[in-house]
Amino acid sequence: MTSYKLVMPEDMNHYGFLFGGKLLMWIDEIAWMAVSGEYPGFHFVTVGMSDVTFKKSVHPRSVLRFEALRKREGNTSVTYHVDVFSRSIEATAEEHVFQTDITFVRVDAEGGKLALKG
Repeated sequence: MTSYKLVMPEDMNHYGFLFGGKLLMWIDEIAWMAVSGEYPGFHFVTVGMSDVTFKKSVHPRSVLRFEALRKREGNTSVTYHVDVFSRSIEATAEEHVFQTDITFVRVDAEGGKLALKG
């Protein structure tokens, strides 16, 4: 799944760069949309993200492109790999700024785990 986000002034920290927590929130939302689209009618919760290392700063007025691809499917969980690319609205070239794997578990109404199949 591909999605885009415009980085606005309210997304910046006191140094003028994107808050890391905002980026993680957007990754969670976009990956959740991907898993929900691939498993319609199922309910998922996030259980974890792999490596969370911010290697590049994201500046205001950047457009972020998110690529979320299913990486692994288990009995009750599914993991997506998410790559994040950034480009200034004045530029055409983009750079890879972040990547992580995010895992979701299928749950019932009470939060108990359910199998993905059967």
